[in-house]
Amino acid sequence: MLLCTDVGNTNIKFALYKGDELLMKMRFSTNRKKTADDYAVDLYSIFQINNVDIQSISGSIISSVVPVVTSPLENAIKTVTGIDSMVVGPGVKTGLDIRLDNPATVGSDLVCTCVAVKELYPCPAIVVGLGTATTILYMNENRAYCGGTILPGVQVSLDALTSNAALLPAIKLSMPKNVIGTNTADCICNGIIYGNASMIDGMIERYEQEVHKSCTHLATGGFAQMITKFCKNDIIVNDDLILEGLKIIYNKNR
Repeated sequence: MLLCTDVGNTNIKFALYKGDELLMKMRFSTNRKKTADDYAVDLYSIFQINNVDIQSISGSIISSVVPVVTSPLENAIKTVTGIDSMVVGPGVKTGLDIRLDNPATVGSDLVCTCVAVKELYPCPAIVVGLGTATTILYMNENRAYCGGTILPGVQVSLDALTSNAALLPAIKLSMPKNVIGTNTADCICNGIIYGNASMIDGMIERYEQEVHKSCTHLATGGFAQMITKFCKNDIIVNDDLILEGLKIIYNKNR
């Protein structure tokens, strides 16, 4: 089995693959203060709870956008499984053509996402990542990553709004009933959800106008299901793009 690990700013996601088959997914919160031993205990507990045969894990690969967590997590995986992890970065073959000003600055999460899209979906493609940050990526008809957009994520925007406006209460996002809210909580919720959905639709339109092509529309990340329901464009939601990309990259480097 192959253990794929996606270290994000909010969560660490794990997936176990047997060949191309996804056997299971797990996650826990990203904690920058945890030691390798702390993470080892967490990982071992998750494996035990899910009846994972640790001896059957033969490979490990990590994508991380939180450098301070990468090394402790590598050591934790080594402790639990006895396996050294491949870490996506310089020296790791991805097969991805990156047409940016400085390809070395591209985060491993974006690389893995683009690798998965390149292998799994028709291009050109526009990929919206709705995580801690909201990212929009463009891959051209030759399956090259050509650039994109980065803006504050859904939860980041909500937290900034309610923490900086004294009279606005903290709320939990829920599905809006109407665009026009009749109380403060509904107005905030509507603004965040419909606002992000409208932004995505608007950016898709602008991207396609700029490249003069119709594109495949994809979304991934923790808020993808919630937000894309209110988009006017048809958008394919795949929350496993980074994990799928990790699996593909691992196989390219075997």
